[in-house]
Amino acid sequence: MATVELRFSALPEHVRTARLVAAAVARRAGVDEAVLDEVRLAVGEACSRAVGLHRNGGITAPVKVALIEEEKQFSIEVGDQVPHPAPGGASGALGDDAEAEEDEMGLAVISGLVDDVEVSAGEDGGLIRMTWPTTPPAALPLN
Repeated sequence: MATVELRFSALPEHVRTARLVAAAVARRAGVDEAVLDEVRLAVGEACSRAVGLHRNGGITAPVKVALIEEEKQFSIEVGDQVPHPAPGGASGALGDDAEAEEDEMGLAVISGLVDDVEVSAGEDGGLIRMTWPTTPPAALPLN
């Protein structure tokens, strides 16, 4: 299992770099070329969401992105370090209704782009894990 990790300051201008790196690593991992635009868009949305959460919450820690190549799949994990309230609990970093609505919209966009998405959140931050199938490189014919 090969993993590439990125950490970047929560600044919007770094999202583009994360998208480009994710697409390049996904291509090398064997993600279908037809899906690379979806990978790029989903990573951009997840990173933009994390940047927004960090900035709105006053968090100076970096946004974390892990690009994980496994046997038959490629996964990208985008993590924020913003404490998320427990379901039904007191409002925290996502307390503003407009911010919560924007957060839900971003998650809906990601879910529309990626078939296999897992979202988790807790006191230590949130994580979006997106997974795509890979195809092994074509074998060269033997002469």
